[in-house]
Amino acid sequence: MKLIKQLTTFFTILITSTFSAIAGDFAEFRSLGFSQDGKIFGFEQFGVQDGSGFPYAERFFIDTETDRYLKGTPIRVRLDDETASLYEARQIAKTKSQAIIDQYGIGEEHASFLAFNPSTEKSVDPYALSYQSYSYEPTPNSPNELKLELVNLSPSKDCENITPDAKGFRLHLTSKDLGISEFIHEDKSIPKSRNCPIDYNISGVLAFNRFNQTPVHIYLVLIRSFGFEGPDGRWIAIAKRGT
Repeated sequence: MKLIKQLTTFFTILITSTFSAIAGDFAEFRSLGFSQDGKIFGFEQFGVQDGSGFPYAERFFIDTETDRYLKGTPIRVRLDDETASLYEARQIAKTKSQAIIDQYGIGEEHASFLAFNPSTEKSVDPYALSYQSYSYEPTPNSPNELKLELVNLSPSKDCENITPDAKGFRLHLTSKDLGISEFIHEDKSIPKSRNCPIDYNISGVLAFNRFNQTPVHIYLVLIRSFGFEGPDGRWIAIAKRGT
């Protein structure tokens, strides 16, 4: 009986290790918060790259008035050493971004999660999200409705033999109380930084809601892209003021 238990444990570890070794890499997400006026939003994603085993950490800073990255960002760190720790990569990215954080006061206002749907959540529609703008009850408005639609686009030259059926996306927001029904994002081409995307999911909404300030919503989209050992997951954030 003892031998059977030992063999069972051994094969469980072996199967788990083998599965982990061939899995793609999905980055973790962390909000860095807003500037005091809500005009700048920052977030971090990090993980261990599939195939190489190299730890990486990336920091993004978005001008919420233009929905564009601040000049000189994103900040991307990858340690080309599989013995290096993820903590090291994150600390280096933090140091490299400190001047931006200090200049704009990133984190002086926190980002409130209104909804969050990571890749591991399987009980909801990955292409639709219904959420309230404020985290109290009774809520003053009806829920906002967010829908993601896949769009067929031409692949980049680097991806035409890997993902010939390239995918972009567009994001539609509806708010009956605010009279909104519009596409708040629509791809016209696929950025090279997406690394041969194959699918997208709506993954969350964060908010800046401060009295006497223009509200800001940040829409999180998870990109599933072709990876060395399986699909990889990376985050992008779309900013909309006044929602």
